[in-house]
Amino acid sequence: MIGAAITDIPGASAVFDRGFVTYSNQAKREMLNVTAKTIAQFGAVSGEVAEQMALGAIANSRAEFAVSVTGIAGPGGGTTQKPVGLVWFGYASRHGDSGAEQKLFEPISREAIRMDTTLTALKILSIQFEILSAG
Repeated sequence: MIGAAITDIPGASAVFDRGFVTYSNQAKREMLNVTAKTIAQFGAVSGEVAEQMALGAIANSRAEFAVSVTGIAGPGGGTTQKPVGLVWFGYASRHGDSGAEQKLFEPISREAIRMDTTLTALKILSIQFEILSAG
């Protein structure tokens, strides 16, 4: 949904290099260099994995910025520690900035969580772009 939101804008090919859909842990490891150790230690839905995903996207593309998401959109799959609506966002730039932030969206529906996730990811990319443009 994030890639579609960006590429729906005419001229997006000037700024959008590629996207990675890494739903499985194996795909996260193979495509984005997330380590099996990190997944085992923190779980796929964690800040550590989200940050590694964003760093892996930078390493495996020509992008200046990357954003990643890993979460639980439901309706099932949540736990007390990681409830439905929990989403971790990773971000990275080619200039060395990286990190992760967590959001807990109201579990109204799977579609609502996915839409809120998309909007938040776009906001994170916008902020990263503003930081680089200012510096």
